[in-house]
Amino acid sequence: MKYSGIGGQAVMEGVMMRNGNKYAVAVRKPDKEIAVDIKNTKDTNDIWHKLPIIRGVVSFIESLTIGLGTLMYSASFYDEDEVDKSKLSEEELKKLEKKEKAEMGGTLVLSFALALGVFFAIPYFISLGLNRFVESQALIAFVEGIIRIAIFIGYVAVISRMDDIKRTFMYHGAEHKCINCVEAGKPLTVENVRGATRFHKRCGTSFIFIVFIISVFVFMFISFDNTWIKLLARLLLIPVIAGISYEFIRLAGRYENKFVDVISQPGLWLQHLTVMEPDDDMIEVGIASVEAIFDWKKFQKENEGCF
Repeated sequence: MKYSGIGGQAVMEGVMMRNGNKYAVAVRKPDKEIAVDIKNTKDTNDIWHKLPIIRGVVSFIESLTIGLGTLMYSASFYDEDEVDKSKLSEEELKKLEKKEKAEMGGTLVLSFALALGVFFAIPYFISLGLNRFVESQALIAFVEGIIRIAIFIGYVAVISRMDDIKRTFMYHGAEHKCINCVEAGKPLTVENVRGATRFHKRCGTSFIFIVFIISVFVFMFISFDNTWIKLLARLLLIPVIAGISYEFIRLAGRYENKFVDVISQPGLWLQHLTVMEPDDDMIEVGIASVEAIFDWKKFQKENEGCF
């Protein structure tokens, strides 16, 4: 498959696609029409987006910010208390936007703190109980990592049974299938997208899973006598681990070989839980999102014979 450079995520009743400095979110509104919002991001050609490891950290932060913003945008169509912005004055609109940004920032901080607590702090403190039975700190760190992965898989398995999450995971499937269709050199139609695979190596699920796997081995070499310093070291190393994981995902998305297949497999297995088959209406939303920011016809014409 030819690398296109586009990526995305599922949102509430919709799909967000990103290409370079531009991204679009398409949402199926309650009246069944598709709303498409296109926005620009900061320059991705600066030095911070070119340095290995660091570019992964920067991209991760950007993805969290954009992801939360697009999620709130898609949810606004289903919020009964949503304010009609067309009736607001310029001053009222600025105040509302400032309030929404503050709420988004608070939600982002809270979500990140909860994730750190559930997936890093809890496994760490559970593993401390092994100190009285096991002398090897490396072995204890390894067990801690296995606990972390088990909690994550259990969490995903539980939420995947919720109806609203299932629909989001179906839109996740629409996102993947649209990208795979384009990168396979096929016209972006509902029929062609339907026949594409729902699994993709550049998936965010794969990224998170690789973060957990790499953290197992990194933390095995972190040793401090003080319990709290050891926990702090783990938290401070998360950006570094995220940067390393980004390089793996980037490698997996650009190249096809046995090594890439091996490191991609765990994430692809997990996608059986987080990526589901979409219906045709969801595929239409995915196509609208792609076409808003990416000329797939030009891409396929320029790369004819490479697919």
